[in-house]
Formats: sequence, C-alpha cells, structure tokens
Amino acid sequence: MAFQVSPGVNVSEIDLTSVVPAVSTTEAAISGPFKWGPVDQRVLVSSEDDLVQRFGKPSSTNFETFYTAANFLSYGNKLYVVRAARTANTDTVTYNTNVAITLTANSSSNGSVALTTDTAGVGYLTAPTVTVSDPDTGSNTATITASVSGVNGALTLTLTSAGSGYDTNPTVTFSKGADGYNIYGTQKAQNACYPANTKGILIKNEDDYDNQYPNGKSGTQWVARFPGDLGNSLAVSTCDSANAFSLALTGTIAVANGGTTVTGTTTAFNTEVARGDQIFNGTQLIGIAGVITNATSITLASAYKGQTLTGASVTRKWLFASSVSGAPGTSAQAAALGASTDQMHVVVYDEDGAWTGTRGTVLEVFDKVSKASDAVNPEGTNNYYKNVINNRSQYIWWLDHEAGSNKGTVLANGKVYGGNQTAIYRQLSTGSDGGPTATTVTESNIIGLNDLTTANRGYKLFSSAEDVDVSLILQGKARGGTNGEGLANDIIDNIADVRKDCVVFVSPDQADVVNNAGSERDDVIAFRNSLTSTSYAVLDSGYKYQYDKYNDVYRYIPLNGDIAGTCVRTDLERDAWFSPAGFSRGGIKNIVKLAYNPNKADRDQLYQADVNPVNTFPGQGTLLFGDKTLLGQPSAFDRINVRRLFIVLEKAISTAAKFSLFEFNDEFTRAQFKNLVEPFLRDVQGRRGIYDFKVVCDGTNNTGEVIDRNEFIGDIYVKPARSINYIQLNFVAVRTGVEFSEVVGQF
Repeated sequence: MAFQVSPGVNVSEIDLTSVVPAVSTTEAAISGPFKWGPVDQRVLVSSEDDLVQRFGKPSSTNFETFYTAANFLSYGNKLYVVRAARTANTDTVTYNTNVAITLTANSSSNGSVALTTDTAGVGYLTAPTVTVSDPDTGSNTATITASVSGVNGALTLTLTSAGSGYDTNPTVTFSKGADGYNIYGTQKAQNACYPANTKGILIKNEDDYDNQYPNGKSGTQWVARFPGDLGNSLAVSTCDSANAFSLALTGTIAVANGGTTVTGTTTAFNTEVARGDQIFNGTQLIGIAGVITNATSITLASAYKGQTLTGASVTRKWLFASSVSGAPGTSAQAAALGASTDQMHVVVYDEDGAWTGTRGTVLEVFDKVSKASDAVNPEGTNNYYKNVINNRSQYIWWLDHEAGSNKGTVLANGKVYGGNQTAIYRQLSTGSDGGPTATTVTESNIIGLNDLTTANRGYKLFSSAEDVDVSLILQGKARGGTNGEGLANDIIDNIADVRKDCVVFVSPDQADVVNNAGSERDDVIAFRNSLTSTSYAVLDSGYKYQYDKYNDVYRYIPLNGDIAGTCVRTDLERDAWFSPAGFSRGGIKNIVKLAYNPNKADRDQLYQADVNPVNTFPGQGTLLFGDKTLLGQPSAFDRINVRRLFIVLEKAISTAAKFSLFEFNDEFTRAQFKNLVEPFLRDVQGRRGIYDFKVVCDGTNNTGEVIDRNEFIGDIYVKPARSINYIQLNFVAVRTGVEFSEVVGQF
C-alpha cells in the first residue's frame, strides 16, 4: 500500500481466499467434412439435433465423421466441431492443343477450333488465358495471337495472324482464368451464387464475409451462408413493390383444360409476369408460370385443371403472397419523414427439396423489411433488409441490391424507393462441397497443420490451450498414411503432445476390421505400430454397425466417439480419475453389432499392443474392455485414468498458480501456495483419486539461485490410484480338521 503523507485513515482489502478451481473435463473436439455450416471455425454443439441444424445431415461421403460426433453427443453435451473444406486451387485441366488452323498472312481471322478437356462434361468458371509461341524465323515479321471464348464446356480457340514467315502449327499454352480461379470450376469450395455471376465465391464463415464483402459484391445478389452443394437447393425471392405482389394483367388469355399453354391477346407476359408467379382467374388458380415464351405465351409448370377459358381476364400474384402480411408499401417511419415505398419482402425457400424433402418449402420469411439503410422498427430494432438478413438468416448472405432506385440509402423527405414490376426468383448455384466430390476433402484440410503460416484451419484451431479448453479429441475416420495413421499421428504429434492437457481417441482403419475375417487382430496391431507412442492417446479395436436414420441404411462407424463418450459418462457419474472401462461405466450405445468382436486370445495380444478391446458379452452388452493409453512402456501413465488424473491436477493447480506470478518468492508466498494446493489434493484423495501426496515448496527447492532467476518451484508428489485390470481368485480346499490359520497365506 502507498505511504500516507498526511493524517488520515486508509482502508485496504487483501484477498487470501483463493482456492484451486474446478476444471472441466468433458469438452471434446472434432474436425471433418460436414455438408453445411461455417468452415474453419469452432462451433460448440450440445446435441445431435444441434449438430444436424448447424452442420447438416450425414451423406454417403461423411457419415463416419458425422456419427462419430453424434455418438459422442449421446454421452455428453459439449463438442466443438470444425467443418473442414477444400479451399485451395489445386486442380488443373489439360486442353487438347493439337490444333490445325491454316494461317493466312495479314488475316484478321484465320478460323477457329473447338477445344476438348481431359475430363468429359465438366464446367469451368471462366475461359482460360492463352499464349502462343513466337514462330518467327530469321527476318520474318509474323505475329500470331490467340484468344479463347466460351464457358461451361464449350471453349473455342481463335488464332489471328499478321505479317509473313510463320509456322502453321504454333504452340498454344493455356493458363487459369484471369479471375484467379483454375479453369476447372467445381474444384474450389464455393458458395452457391446467382448463376449470372461468372466467378465462384467462397465465404467460409461470418468473419470471412465481414473481411471480404463488408460492402457486398456488385452483380451478385445472394450467396449461400456457407460453402457446399447443399446451398444449390436454396432459392431467394424478393417482392419489392405492390405491382410485384399482385397485378391485373393487360389483355385476356385462353387456356384449355389439361393444357399447359396460356395464350394471350394484347398481353405483356414478358414484362408483367415472372417465372414462378401464380396466375388466377378470379379466385381460381390457373397455374404457376413456367417458361415465359414471349408477350403472348406462357408455359405452365403443370397442366391446368378446370373449365376451358377463352377471353378471360386474369391476375398475377407473387408465389409467396400468402406467406406475408400483405403487399409491401410505405413504413410508418418513412411516411413520417416524407419518403415512400420503402418496404419489401424476402423469402428463402427449398427449391429442390434437399433441405426438407419437399420442393418449394419456405424456409425463412422476412416480412416488410426496408430498403432504407437507416430504417428501424417501432421498438427500435434495425429493419434495413440487408442487415436483417445478414443478422437473422440461417441460409444466405446479402451481396447486392436488385434493380430499383435509392436502395441502401437513408430516408429523406420526398425520396421514393423504386422496385420491380415483377417479383424476382433466384435459385443459387455453383456450390461445391470442396471438390468434384466431398471425398476430395483431404487429411491436410482436416488437420489444418500443413501450412503453419496460414490462418487457423481444421484441428489446428485446437492447438493452443490458451485459445480453447478441450480434454478429449475425436479422430473420426482414419485418413492418410500407409495404414491410415496420418491423421491420428498429426493430431497426436501437433496437438495432444504439445498441449499436454487432452487425450486423442483413435480407431483403426475400417478395412482392418470390416469384411476382414481372420486378419482383424494382426491388421489392428499393425495400425497401432504405425502410431506415435504417447500417454495422450487411446486406441480402440474397431468399428460398430449402427442405423443411419437420416438415410435409412445401416453403416459401420468408428468407435472413438463412443470411447471418448465413456470418459464423459465416467466424469459425470464418478470422477475423471476413474477408469471408463468395464461393466459399470464402459457400456457402448447405439450399436447393432461389432465389426470385430475379439476373443480372449485376440484380446490378450491386442492389450499387449496397447489396443483397448471392445467386446460384446451375451446378456451383458457391448463394453470397452481395456483402459490403456498408447504409451508403449510399463508406467502409471499407461492407463487412461492415471493420465486423466494428472491432466486434472496439472490443469487445476497451474490455473491457481498463475495468481502467484509477480509476487515475491518468500516464505509467505510459498506457504500460501502450499495452503492452496494441499486442501485440493486432500479432496482428490478423499474422492479416491490418489493414495497419498506431498507438496514441497520451501527453501530446499527455492534456493537463492532459483530466486535470483525470478523462478518459483513447487514440487508435488502423488501416488495415483490404480484401476484393477486382473483378478485372481484362489479357492483352497482344506481337510475338516485343519485350522484356517495354518494355511492362510501359504499359497
């Protein structure tokens, strides 16, 4: 405290009530190729329903990762999920350059030839740029230029020449499009975007949107909230005027019962109707406008069912008119300021049914939002349609205004906000799961550690204990390496062994145990031998067979999510230092059968190799029947419960010890540290975690040299409790006349 320089009373509080805090041991982490959701961003998920809502249902390409996460969530409710996606331009397409165009001197057009690609039927975002080698020889002055036109599978090369003395077979070299994307258009993890936009757009998450498009992007109105081909089923419709909402059409129409063609007389279908609008004769629905051929002809989406009409007057309505409160008009705020027609409607719907199973299902409705950038609701909340959608939509981002005057400007006296004569319907497209197929999401995308100079990705988001607190890391599906050990070793070496406060849960390759009768044991042991030896990892014996309710099929799923789940169950029922194995706490959920059910002989060899068998016992269920880590040497730390005990002790005590930083290394601070730690260890001892302990923090280990180096040492000795792995029962038969005291202890 400061010295007083004049009379007075100074009151100070000194807090000596610090204790060792409780630490959480049930948070888990996983990274993998999910179908939806933010990319390269940690999201805390609490249930399987939450997982589906945020990251989509499982598919035939990611079900192992999805169900590893879902299975863990059946035991616990804290799982950090990171969606991995392929975001690098790495694919290339080779074009046939064996062109034969006869060149004519000083000709502006020497003909053209169609080009083919090495992958039939693929599309690409933009035409490639091309260069031509200079064919001049000697004093010749020939110049030859080349250009390519066309996209989406139909490229045409055109050569132009001038001068004389040139080669009739110039070499043409192709390179990726000028926009920076490779020619092959679906290799990039793109978001869905309006088809008129010729460039793929990648928005990984909200931060990425804020960084790339704070002011939108000209020419592209909407983009899917997250990357993935699931976004291609989304469509957005805007209704930004009273006429777009409902309009009595000019002229009259004729349509026959059972027909699909509506013929108009003095009509203006091409300006008054949009594809997707409803056509009514009074209250009778004639149909939904399909193709609008011209001003006097419409093809309906389905056949008209009703009395044949001739010379009928009809009304056109917005497809989603019944989903909103009425035609858009002028908000009270705009009217008060002398502005008008600022209201509009926006509807997001499931055009192809990929989200809901029913085509055209409405997903979101934004009723009477405003075109004005400073619009607010009566209660004071923001009502500018761009902000409303960006803040509330689960499916789309805004990028640009549709046509119409003054959109995105502040309200002002006399300002009229223009709209469109018809509603606008835009289905999103060009979305990709990260490659031509989701299977191209590679180990490097999932681990995110291949380039430490880039922004965090995949499992790399869990590499720092200061950034996120996790205790359990799920491997999901084995990937990479000769035996599939690549991903597991990456997580072990770069995360668990660096953090030293979490445990990785690993399963062998599916091929090791599924349809591999007779070779399961040897292949699982070979997989184990390819892994890094460490006490911060646990390996189980394989896969389980379970029902995929989202796709109505049965699938084989790795067990590592369940093994981590038994640790959570143990934490909730007892403590982290109890073994998660056995009949009391080792039960496996959501299982039809095991892919590999090791017998006693197999279990003996697996356990010697640090593989924890999972077994089905008749009448007793399927159980985790081992609690070894991958340490690979006899030690207290070759058991899960001991490793997790020390993680709890180290995490809790180190957190408490931080409050000794920058204090003096004297007897008071050392005594305070001991008084902090010893009650905590006594509590753990009372809860059967340790047999005994001793804390040394005094002048014997905090010598003058240690103090002079500004260091502080506390030595904590612990005798960890051990789980029972082997039971020996000796039944000794003795003669009637023999006293038990004569034989007890002799065998």
